[in-house]
Amino acid sequence: MRSPREDFEAADRRLRHQARPDFDDMPTVPIPARKAVTTFDAASKRERIEFKPFTTRLIRRTITGVFGAWSRISTAVVRHLGWYPRVEPYVGYGTGDYSRLICRTVYAPERAQSGVLSRGIRGMLAVPAPRTHVQASIDGVPLNTVQVGVSETYDKVDSSQIRSVEYAVSDSAGYLDLVAEHRLTPGIHRVFYTVGRRKPVGANLYTIPASAKVGIISDVDDTIMITQAPVFWKAAYNLLFLDPKKKASVPGMSVLFARIADLFPGAPFFYLSTSPWNVESSIRHFITDHGFPEGPLLLRDLDPRPKTFVPTGPQHKLEFAEQLMADFPDMKFILVGDDGQKDPTTYATIVRRYPGRVLAIAIRQLSPRETPGLASVAGMTSTQPIPVTDVPVFTGTTGANLLKTMIPYLKTHLEQ
Repeated sequence: MRSPREDFEAADRRLRHQARPDFDDMPTVPIPARKAVTTFDAASKRERIEFKPFTTRLIRRTITGVFGAWSRISTAVVRHLGWYPRVEPYVGYGTGDYSRLICRTVYAPERAQSGVLSRGIRGMLAVPAPRTHVQASIDGVPLNTVQVGVSETYDKVDSSQIRSVEYAVSDSAGYLDLVAEHRLTPGIHRVFYTVGRRKPVGANLYTIPASAKVGIISDVDDTIMITQAPVFWKAAYNLLFLDPKKKASVPGMSVLFARIADLFPGAPFFYLSTSPWNVESSIRHFITDHGFPEGPLLLRDLDPRPKTFVPTGPQHKLEFAEQLMADFPDMKFILVGDDGQKDPTTYATIVRRYPGRVLAIAIRQLSPRETPGLASVAGMTSTQPIPVTDVPVFTGTTGANLLKTMIPYLKTHLEQ
């Protein structure tokens, strides 16, 4: 079986051979790209649903059946209303050798615009437009999708079926996750997506320089944005119904992040959240409006998938953190989270699995008012204990508390 890089090289040679004279107005030949398949999406034989216990199969198929019925009914309704697919673009990231691009196709009225700030409930009720043809470009250079085999979820790659097309096709939930091999200069680039009858929509693509030796992985909920995630009904209200312009920032966290950015110029910031992709625009506007360094958002896909069905919050964070560790093997990371969910345990796991790759951990401690049940009445917190690791762990209830202890340590690290 050929490696992904060999597939890219073969596709690139084929694209160059197929280029015609009437493409002379193109900036260059199309960029080869392929759908991303990660280790946590690719289910082994024992993880496939047909090998699960009867009760598990019944529950999963009931849930997928309900989602499927809702999707069919809602699709029929919006089509009757004259809606048609549009693209919701998400911020991508990449190295100097390849880029990861993510977007979603959903049904929308004719005059609807992508990325508009709105309450979360509107995003959650978005009707996916599955298997929609999407044309993409980076800085005006088109992408040609390299489809390898008929299925990369369960089956081995069938090299005889490799083909190249000028569009990519979103999956059954409307998501499109592409890896494009193209050498880009470090900095911010623009990706544009186009579907039939719609104008192109764009998103930023952050290309991380090879010289960046430090990166920041930060949680969102109750770490930089107050959502009271441990209290289910409060978290649901804040996520779905609260006016996005009224979302509050954790005091002092934007100042802490600005100081870290000053210490490590060019350091990328990656934001992890257990919130679904449906509310990406709300979190994106929050990061910008409250002065946090901009960077890729890595949110959760609530649609069932082959290996783990619907991933838990800690599992989602651990998977993406491991993905970033693999994407940037020479980079050390500062991990920022809170003790309201499982961040301390998740970050301790990362330190254990990747010795020497974590520079420091910052844990924002929730107040009793932000925790659920009798603990808050008694003036106590029901939070995760601080992890015991081989790297320094800094704690505080606000960004100002963390800044006083963490910044001096980071300065000492720079001087070494």
